[in-house]
Amino acid sequence: MESFHTRFSAWTPFSNKSLNRQLFQERVALISHWFDLWTNKQRQEFLSTIFLRCSKSQLRVIQDWFSERIQVAKVDFLTVLPRFISLYIFSFLNPKDLCAAAQVSWPWKFLTEQDCLWMPRCIKLGWFLPYTPAENEYGAWKYHYIACVSSLDWLTPREAAAIYGTLNEPKTEDEEVQERQREKCLRKIIWEKIALRKKELFRVRPPWVSGTLCSRSFKSKCQPRLSQTMRDQVGLHETLEKQLVLASLEALPKRSNVSGCHSYPSLSKKNWCGVYKNDGSSSHSLQPHLILISSRIPAYEMVVNSVRAGIISVVYDYSSLTLESLLYLTEKALDGQKVQSVGIFSDGNSREINLIQGYEIGIKNLLRPEVRDFWEKLGSYVAPEEAGGHVDIFVPLGASEAGIEVLSQLSQLTGTLFTAPAGIATGSYQHILSEWLGRPWERAPPFIYFNEAKLQAWSSFTDFLEDTLKSVRKQLSPLFKDLKKNISGRMIGQFIFDTMSMVNIPNNEEIVQALADGLTELSKENSERNVIKDNPQDAKSSLSKNDPNFELLVKLERKLQLDSAEKRTCVVRELLQSERRYVQMLEIVRDVYAKPLRAALSSNRAILSAANIQIIFSDILRILCLNRHFLEDLKDRLREWGPAHCVGEIFMKFGSQLNTYTNFFNNYPVVLKTIEKCREMIPAFRAFLKRHDKTVATKMMSLPELLLYPSRRFEEYIHLLCALRLHTPAEHVDRGDLTAAIDQIKKYKGYIDQMKQNINMKDQLSDIQKIIWGCPTLSEVNRYLIRVQDVAQLQCCDEEISFSLRLYEHTRDLSLFLFNDALLVSSRGTSHTPFERTSKSTYQFVASVALHRLLIEDIPDSKYIRNAFILQGPKHEWICATELEDDKFLWLSVLQNAIKSSIEK
Repeated sequence: MESFHTRFSAWTPFSNKSLNRQLFQERVALISHWFDLWTNKQRQEFLSTIFLRCSKSQLRVIQDWFSERIQVAKVDFLTVLPRFISLYIFSFLNPKDLCAAAQVSWPWKFLTEQDCLWMPRCIKLGWFLPYTPAENEYGAWKYHYIACVSSLDWLTPREAAAIYGTLNEPKTEDEEVQERQREKCLRKIIWEKIALRKKELFRVRPPWVSGTLCSRSFKSKCQPRLSQTMRDQVGLHETLEKQLVLASLEALPKRSNVSGCHSYPSLSKKNWCGVYKNDGSSSHSLQPHLILISSRIPAYEMVVNSVRAGIISVVYDYSSLTLESLLYLTEKALDGQKVQSVGIFSDGNSREINLIQGYEIGIKNLLRPEVRDFWEKLGSYVAPEEAGGHVDIFVPLGASEAGIEVLSQLSQLTGTLFTAPAGIATGSYQHILSEWLGRPWERAPPFIYFNEAKLQAWSSFTDFLEDTLKSVRKQLSPLFKDLKKNISGRMIGQFIFDTMSMVNIPNNEEIVQALADGLTELSKENSERNVIKDNPQDAKSSLSKNDPNFELLVKLERKLQLDSAEKRTCVVRELLQSERRYVQMLEIVRDVYAKPLRAALSSNRAILSAANIQIIFSDILRILCLNRHFLEDLKDRLREWGPAHCVGEIFMKFGSQLNTYTNFFNNYPVVLKTIEKCREMIPAFRAFLKRHDKTVATKMMSLPELLLYPSRRFEEYIHLLCALRLHTPAEHVDRGDLTAAIDQIKKYKGYIDQMKQNINMKDQLSDIQKIIWGCPTLSEVNRYLIRVQDVAQLQCCDEEISFSLRLYEHTRDLSLFLFNDALLVSSRGTSHTPFERTSKSTYQFVASVALHRLLIEDIPDSKYIRNAFILQGPKHEWICATELEDDKFLWLSVLQNAIKSSIEK
């Protein structure tokens, strides 16, 4: 032990504490003396050396020493004071100081951009937000304030006086005379318009006692006198009717129209006034264009933003308007002037136009009085056909015989040229970019009203939007079903409570049940039942051969119709145009992503390795090469196109090379996983994607979204080939090849759909395995999920008595996952997040039973239990009950079919 003490310092007295303390103080004094003699730089180096040798506990002692002896001179008050006090302090700053404070730090920026500071300043100046900010959006009022201030015209007092003059500046005699004359002319014009308006109103005013609303408040002397009892009954009936109408109106939800109006007035045909109609004498160049945009169009805000400058646009609510209200909005937008053309951008198909809710206008109901009146009045706003006037309907009516008949009837009714797209839709709303019926245009009708680049961006965006809406509707349909039931129950309850006393309610259960059944049937009705049915008598009378304009009508109809050869040409052109767009999207992947990554690899500044580049881009580039050759074949064939030429053989040649697509679809999951893995692990690749994804060069799409295009293209091929075969005569040479090509493409599309289904099943199994705690491996060959059912697990209190008298106790909640070969039982729990209404379900694995070893026993309904059944496995037994009777019936039927199928296998 002594040798250990003297190993490093033989003269250090370890055993004597007093000498040790004395020696330590002497060495500290010596180091302090040296420290005093050193320069500032030497002292800093010495301190850094000492601190590096200290342990964490020693550094903590130094920190405590500094915190006790050295007071903090400056503290950010935001870190000390409560938030509402900090906001109160900031409320005394002007906007300029608030903007300066936002540059101090991120906490200051967050607080100084709160809406509670900027909203009073905007409202005080009369500046209101044009939209409602989202829940997680902040700073909207600040940016609105800055935008409004930046648009103001700031002038110094001297500049304002030089431009506008001053209030005390005297006017000359000539200026006073001119001002008086101007006021006199304006007053004369106003009185003339008022007199003309009164004259027109007086001319169309109904008789004084004609049953109108205004005449009901006066009693005519010519009416026979009623007895006092009868008058009291009539008055009571009218009073009750008014109360019911007012109550129903107050119960309606207050909904604002998208065009800015809060009410949708209904105009009577008798009160229609044509004062604002122009005589059409204005020049052709000064007449504007009008576009009507339906709110049913997906992302209609993007469509509104793409309207060209100088075009009058009217956005109308699809579900809350009538035809007369739509005419009212149109007249209000035109303000008494005629237009060169009117465009109607609404939903529809190749046979009818979904103009507003309840009015799917087709050949059947086109001649109804209100529909006919709407089109006649709308056509009166357009310049005559000789002056170049036309009405453009953005619905593919030119792709079918019924649609062309609708256009012909509209042209006959109004005497105005009606046009519509003649191409076949190769995507969501892609038909508007195809060729249009009618005379040749200087530019396509869509580009008369819209900016070309913005409209094409919207049309490509709607493809992804429609896919998203399908999945959203699928997820939300059960919620809407429950919501519909709740609303029906509330309506019945409110009606019964308002009309019956509490004593009579139990005696009218039949009425309540009838109301419930009626609401259920109304909810099941299809919207097609709201469509106005046609009147055959009107159709016969309007198309009578005795009509003096019959020859003109036939001429207009022939003008709009195309023969089969021309229609076939239109479809082939649409095929070529859509194929060109498809190849351009594939070239974006090559030019924007593949080429730069390979160039970086060859320049020794690699972003991705050669193996990863090969995995991601090899298959898609082979597809690009294949479709480029296919596009060149189509161009060569269309360059020498004639009625006898064929397209089917080109598709047959293309179909024989689809193994390239097969490799792409087989490797597609690997490609996506490679992209995500490289994005997470390689910062350079993550920065590369951030620079190029969702830019103008990529059509505002990312790399995975661009790789989705090949899977969609085959459905477009089927649509185009079917349309081409429709317009190909039976004796044509190309008819057989087209049929064979359609069968080949359909067969391959079925293969793609099956592949998608398999991938979705695998993803579904992996998701289920992730959410169930302690779940065994589920991914097996040919296993897929059939149904998931939430049940309550029960426990019988006494099993010796009969079923009808047994009592059950609810022990826990279960979730049953039914696969095609097994049943997985898991316990379900619910966890709530603080300050949020949504809850999260958690699952714990309980057991799994093979279907061929599972027994089912039904428990009859009794006074104490409903919708119950027993599931018995080799080791466990579960008494379960569903909430609804329909759920039990569906679950047991599906479970029985699955057990039979597994036993047969």
